[in-house]
Amino acid sequence: MFPTTNYKLKKHSVTIRGHATSYSLEGEFYEILLHIAAKNNLPLATLITKIDQSKPSDCNLSSALRLHVLHYLKENTVIIDGNTTL
Repeated sequence: MFPTTNYKLKKHSVTIRGHATSYSLEGEFYEILLHIAAKNNLPLATLITKIDQSKPSDCNLSSALRLHVLHYLKENTVIIDGNTTL
């Protein structure tokens, strides 16, 4: 099922190691990124900086953030009695 809300790209600004940059994410990805940061007791900017530092040089920041969310969901999603939970 396609989400009826939160599917549009939104541009966000962040400073990484003193350099202002931006990334674009769909609302669904942004919400989960916020969840990941909160779960790890990190400010969102710190999480994004960590992801940026660990990504391959030929991967753009927006793609790296989406892949981080996907990896997180794959590693942390549990299905119990047909119900999915994080």
